Amino acid sequence: MNHSHRLHNPFESDAQRGKIAVVSGASSGIGRATAQQMRATGWTVYAVARRAARLHQLAEETGVIPVVLDITDESAVTQTALRIIEENSGSIDALVNISGGAVGADSIADADGSRWRSMFELNVLGTLNMIRAFLPALRASGEGTILNLTSTAAEHGYEGGGGYNASKFGERGMTEALRLEEAEHNIRVIEVAPGMVHTEEFSLNRLGSPKAAEKVYEGVEKPLTAEDVAQTVTFAVNVPHHINLDRIVMRPVAQASQFKVIRK
Repeated sequence: MNHSHRLHNPFESDAQRGKIAVVSGASSGIGRATAQQMRATGWTVYAVARRAARLHQLAEETGVIPVVLDITDESAVTQTALRIIEENSGSIDALVNISGGAVGADSIADADGSRWRSMFELNVLGTLNMIRAFLPALRASGEGTILNLTSTAAEHGYEGGGGYNASKFGERGMTEALRLEEAEHNIRVIEVAPGMVHTEEFSLNRLGSPKAAEKVYEGVEKPLTAEDVAQTVTFAVNVPHHINLDRIVMRPVAQASQFKVIRK
């Protein structure tokens, strides 16, 4: 495998050197920060996303290997996975599924079926496509890890969240089943479920305007950042392999629950 195009990272450690990870959603937000932080602890990171320019910039900054891919395209995922697996002699060590998103905040009475469908295709079927494609290589490694980023939207339904709740509950159910099915192959399956995270795009994509997006975080002293979540994800995949952090729920202190947020 040719790594000659990768740049030296002065902040890199040797802790996970030699290990191979695939990280989706790597062009922005939590996915980008995760790719950065895993790379900085020594992982060789295949950074997956749709936006080529952003990926190539990340590659220049950190030495990740850019992979332009739409994870909802099952055949493209399969072909890309076969290439990555072949480059790494048939095995990889970790699959980190960060890609996901919410569209709209409609009530169920006013639900837009196309929005629900797009969330299900990305959050559930996109994650499924990645898992199925890379699972043989994760089994072959002998100590594989799959981490799925869900949400506290998988904990409780809330008004205006029906479509996102349904997709994230679905992703959680899939994650729990996968953990049971793959334990015999020594694959650990981790779920990280963040609450309020202030990223550049999540609420903007969901609500459609900068003003509406900023109102979500109005008065909240310290919402989580993409880097906070990435630090937790990186910790979870870096602990010794016999330790499985089944589910990590993380919120800012100001968000005491899905229904109580301290705003100043």
